[in-house]
Order: sequence, then C-alpha cells, then structure tokens
Amino acid sequence: MLVLLPPSEGKAASGRGAPLKPESLSLPGLAGARAAVLDELVGLCAADQEKAREVLGLSEGLRGEIAKNVELRTAGTRPAGEIYTGVLYDALDLASLDAAAKRRAGKSLLVFSGLWGAVRVGDRIPSYRCSMGVRLPGLGALGAYWRDPMARVMPEAAGDGLVLDLRSSAYAAAWKPKGELAERTASVRVLHSQLVDGVEKRSVVSHFNKATKGRMVRDLLVSGARPKGPAKLVETLRGLGYVVEAEAPVRAGRPWSLDVVVTEIH
Repeated sequence: MLVLLPPSEGKAASGRGAPLKPESLSLPGLAGARAAVLDELVGLCAADQEKAREVLGLSEGLRGEIAKNVELRTAGTRPAGEIYTGVLYDALDLASLDAAAKRRAGKSLLVFSGLWGAVRVGDRIPSYRCSMGVRLPGLGALGAYWRDPMARVMPEAAGDGLVLDLRSSAYAAAWKPKGELAERTASVRVLHSQLVDGVEKRSVVSHFNKATKGRMVRDLLVSGARPKGPAKLVETLRGLGYVVEAEAPVRAGRPWSLDVVVTEIH
C-alpha cells in the first residue's frame, strides 16, 4: 500500500544533522527537477526578499521564512516525518508508533511537496517554505511543473498494490494516476454529518478533515492491514470502526472515491 499525503504549511525547525544530501532522497528520478526548483527558490529568496515574499504568498510576519529558504543547502536536516507538523501529522503522531508500525510508515507514506516533488517520511530534509501553489518566475506553476517528472517515477513507486490518496487538490494536481493504476487508487474525503432541524447536513471541515485522515493512516499502520485494493480498503476501514461510503468508478481507468463520514469533530 502506498499512501499519498500533503505536506504541512507550517514546519518544524531544521535539525542539527548534516546538510541536505539530494542524492539520498527517495525517488531519485526526481533529482534533476528537484535541483531546478531548489536553485530557483534559493536564488529568488537571496536576490529580492520583497519579490520572494510576493511569489511565496507570505505575510509580513512570515518574512523569516525567506531567510530559511536562502540557507536550504547548508541548514541542518531531520526526517521529513519530523519536519512536517500540523493537524494531520499531529493525529498521525509518527514518533509514538511502535517499531513495526514505524517500518510500515517508512515504506508506505509518501509526502508530496512543492520543493521536493515527493519524499518519504524517513528522508532527511531541511525546513522550507514553498507550497505546490507557488509560481516560480523561471519554472512557472509548480503543480504543472511536477507533472512530467512525477508521471515518470510514480508508477514504479506505486508498485502493484493499493494507492490511498489523501492529498489536497493543490498537491493532487502534480500527479494523477492513469489506467490500471487509477483503478487501484482510492481518493478519500472526510464529511462531517450533523442533524439540522431533523435533516442530515454534511460538510467538509478542514481541521477535522485533516485530523481524521491522520488518525485513519495511523490506525492502518498500527493494525498492519495490507488491503490489496480499494474494495478491501473499505472493508478494512469499516473493521477499524470508520463509517465509509464507497463509489466504484463508472468507467475503466478511474480511481475509487471514498467518503469517511463522522459525527464528531476532534
């Protein structure tokens, strides 16, 4: 099973470990594309802070993120699973997993990134600021920029198993599975169900959507479940106590759509 995750906007500080070693990152087929984005981002932030703030969509209070980007090649690193923070990663709580679940996380979790394309949670990276929605002057919109490189590496990364897609729309734009691979992909959204004047109303609530996805991934890792496809994933999640409504694709070459329905916001 391969689980596709979004990163977090906020990130932990860079570690005290050795500086970035690009050749050590997973998915080596992305090396050239990563180098181009890194060069462009560092150059932009070093040359013109005001332009960099505008391009990166940062408020005045986040100006310090620009200086962080300037130091990307020399800053200390730590595992990506420690760099990414926020609601989903708090709920996932990788650090508290037992050894077996941590090994499964290292093999199955893939975090999409505007800067790196995608990394595994064990890859050592510095803290940075560059979302997939950024349009770098020399490369254009990153969501579009990453499509070709990701299309070349993702089929091999996915192997022949289930792909569980938990990315937000901005990161999903960087790679969409096709053909037979799409048919064993399940994209998930989380819906909050509540009664309003006796009528059920459903809505997507960002905070609680992320927290539920984090808990769901954690439960799958802890359980050791290895569903072979979307239909088995539905069975597995229901067995773990989730209310899941599944929609099989109406045409060949399309992914499954799963709704996880919850009634309480945590």
